[in-house]
Amino acid sequence: TFKSDFHFVEDYELHVENLIKNHSMDEAMSLAVGGHYELVGDIASDILIYAGAASGQCYFDFGCGSGRIAHALSKKVDAMCYKGTDVVQSLLDYANTKTPNHYKFILHRKLSIPSKNNTVDFGFAFSIFTHLLQTECYLYLRDFYRAIKPGGKLVISFLEHEAPYHWPVFESSLSQEPAPLNTFIERGQWKVWCDHIGFTIDRFIDGTDPISQRGALGQSVLILSKPT
Repeated sequence: TFKSDFHFVEDYELHVENLIKNHSMDEAMSLAVGGHYELVGDIASDILIYAGAASGQCYFDFGCGSGRIAHALSKKVDAMCYKGTDVVQSLLDYANTKTPNHYKFILHRKLSIPSKNNTVDFGFAFSIFTHLLQTECYLYLRDFYRAIKPGGKLVISFLEHEAPYHWPVFESSLSQEPAPLNTFIERGQWKVWCDHIGFTIDRFIDGTDPISQRGALGQSVLILSKPT
């Protein structure tokens, strides 16, 4: 049974409200997803294309925020259908202004993927599993498997202690009060989860690997496929 709400929804809503009060809308919507709206969107969308994203596919953008990746990807592929979800309505409203009319953005606060079985060609979650409990990560991963078509792909960015360039993220959280939830998931843990669920691991990408000509993402990336 999935819980009805995330543990951080109220804090995130308040954070976004404060950003809107103190910045222009464009700047607030960029800061709400970590800044560098155009640059990170370009890098992430290039990684998706590297993983197999192409025109004519149905996409699911989990934790789409203010549409940073949707905006960038829409310039590179012609999606047949595109669905993004997030937990803050103002972010979704902004995403609608930055993307084609047939892109759909939905407020969703359940630990599930709101798509029918075997309907998603390509799912992705950038910097989302980094802020969830491990049990929540597993539930989402399992439900993604249900929603993705056989032969479909799932791309996830994550933090790992084994990557030395991620240590500053952990170290910085030690001095914050209350400490933010930064979840680190090692590659062996992903393998265990995928073995139980059924996903095939296609590749891990180091956060320093410049797959995109615009630079490296920073977070590690996992490319999964659902067997046919």
